[in-house]
Amino acid sequence: MEKSEWAEISALVAAAPYPVEVLPADPERATACLTALEITTRSWLGAVVANSGGLVIDHGWLRVLGGGHDGLPDVTAEMDADDGRLVVAYDVMGGQFAWLPAEPGARPTVHYFGPEDLAWHDLELGYGDWLHAMLAGAVTQFYEGLRWPGWEAEAASVALDEGISALPPPWTREGKDLSVVSRKPIRLAELVSVHQEFARQLGYL
Repeated sequence: MEKSEWAEISALVAAAPYPVEVLPADPERATACLTALEITTRSWLGAVVANSGGLVIDHGWLRVLGGGHDGLPDVTAEMDADDGRLVVAYDVMGGQFAWLPAEPGARPTVHYFGPEDLAWHDLELGYGDWLHAMLAGAVTQFYEGLRWPGWEAEAASVALDEGISALPPPWTREGKDLSVVSRKPIRLAELVSVHQEFARQLGYL
């Protein structure tokens, strides 16, 4: 039987300092994803795809993509074969984590595009190291500047296919304090698209 990394991931889920929900896996979708990605469950990504529809971390703030679940796409949904980009997670504010090579031929690392500056940043971590960090507590510090009093209940109340839109947005000077801006749930795909469009208009992409 093929060795899976799921046991280690499950242990991290159980020990996480904040709630982590493992969404049910759909075996047929998982198999299709593994085939499309040409990976096995010996990798951390493969183990997540095969054993979950996704991971919902810290009151729904971070949604790690797996084999797909109602409202949450599978990890192959936005796979870009041209540049090797693979979106592996979204956050509730419309941020994205993508796994891709920093330059042609380089080992892929996880990059983050966030609503606070509309730019991609190389986190210089492989997928396994990134997920390990997110499950071990790194979410708290990573998002320290994007949270407000009572965010937990607000993030938990939105559906998996929704995010929280803030006006003025976090990348503006007026939108830096998220406790005083106007916030409302909108479709996550729309929120991500809005951030990307503003980034293009401002010349960041």
